[in-house]
Amino acid sequence: MNKHTLWSLRLGFSGKQSKLIENMGLPKFLEQSYVSSFDKSVPSFLDKSPKSIQELKAKRQELKNISPEEAKELLKIELQVSQEMKAWWLEKMIHDEYPLREKMSCFWHNHFVSTYQKVKVNHWIFQHNQLLRENAFGNFKTLTKQVIQTNAMVRYLDNVDNRRDKINENLSRELLELFTLGIGHYTEDDIKNGAKGLAGLNLGEDQAVYRRMLENNDTITYFGKTGKFKVGEMVDIIFEQKAVPYLLTRKILKWFIYDNPSEELVQYYGDYFRKADFEIKPLLTKIFTEEFAKDNAGSKIKDPLVYIIQLMHELNVAQLNPKLVVLFLRQQGMDLFNQPNVKGWNGGKEWLTSQIYLQRNNAADLLCNGKSLSRRKQFTDDEMMNESRSQLVKVKLHWDKTGNNKTIIAELTNRLLFQVDDNLQKEFEAILKYDFNPKAQNADDAVLRLFNAMVKTPEYQLI
Repeated sequence: MNKHTLWSLRLGFSGKQSKLIENMGLPKFLEQSYVSSFDKSVPSFLDKSPKSIQELKAKRQELKNISPEEAKELLKIELQVSQEMKAWWLEKMIHDEYPLREKMSCFWHNHFVSTYQKVKVNHWIFQHNQLLRENAFGNFKTLTKQVIQTNAMVRYLDNVDNRRDKINENLSRELLELFTLGIGHYTEDDIKNGAKGLAGLNLGEDQAVYRRMLENNDTITYFGKTGKFKVGEMVDIIFEQKAVPYLLTRKILKWFIYDNPSEELVQYYGDYFRKADFEIKPLLTKIFTEEFAKDNAGSKIKDPLVYIIQLMHELNVAQLNPKLVVLFLRQQGMDLFNQPNVKGWNGGKEWLTSQIYLQRNNAADLLCNGKSLSRRKQFTDDEMMNESRSQLVKVKLHWDKTGNNKTIIAELTNRLLFQVDDNLQKEFEAILKYDFNPKAQNADDAVLRLFNAMVKTPEYQLI
């Protein structure tokens, strides 16, 4: 695979930025990615969803005063809004000129997990997502403070049930175990006392706020320090601990480059991250520029986002409803805004089970044949049934029509595969034979068959 295509996939979701990286050079491409703009407005699909505590209370009261059938319809509307939000985010991933911001937002989305299934308020999920986007390249400690004080997070990790007379430890535990330190770097007393410090941090209008009647103002001991600590002071204390940088550097390496990063790399970049005062931008620059110089292709299994967006990009797919791509992602186990648990998607080998591999091959067959990603029988709600009915898509594979079979095979393998051995080469030459005529009437179909065979190989699943 061409190195610039490889890094286009790693820093985004397709090979779309390959030429840009090659022409600008990786450092300049990263600089432009860091300053890339994004829409800060609230999308129109949220217009009728509750946005304030008052509106949410009114909606709840409405649900109590109507029939079960009417209540079901109202809840269905909010589920449809959630689907719209998934499609909205997916389109940003596909179309942004510098998709690293969305790639990093998705990283944070899987680090600071907060799902619609549990939160059930679309506007709070949007606020949480937008916060991750705004701070995608910011400071880890600052972002941690902000995320812990979102309505989505206090609802998702049950801090709405954490009060001085009835302590709930969920948010306190995950703040340490999954967000900052990792298992083995804190005590149960740190969790218990941290929960006291977080007690009363409850839902607010724009963000979570402490409720005077619910908060606990006891003096606590937290990682050896004693005082009356609240969320800001608690995060400051956590970030003084030795283990903080390594949990995140391991996860960043896994997200972008290696399914199994070496401990040496984790330690090396973690040490730098601490020296950089937990600033994400210099850490990413160091990781990407140093790893770019290495021959490390084939070190990571593509996640479903990279798989399907790369496939769509290479085929120049037109008129494909993004909601069908959202459904494909859900089938693959990468449902946006709905990770299976607070740990998020594990990735790695879980992205290549036999079922997932079969689904990917089916998707390749459908798209290469100009058909929708999913058939009607796979949908359960009426709207998606109607949108998927008899849908055809336009595909166009670009290839050099002045070459011969070997040059065309080389062109496609350079774009798609990190490695081609003699056996694979023979398989491809059996599909596109030595006497292939690029000017023939069925030439496009023949090359498309070759492409379809390539994207079904195990090698295509790797970057």
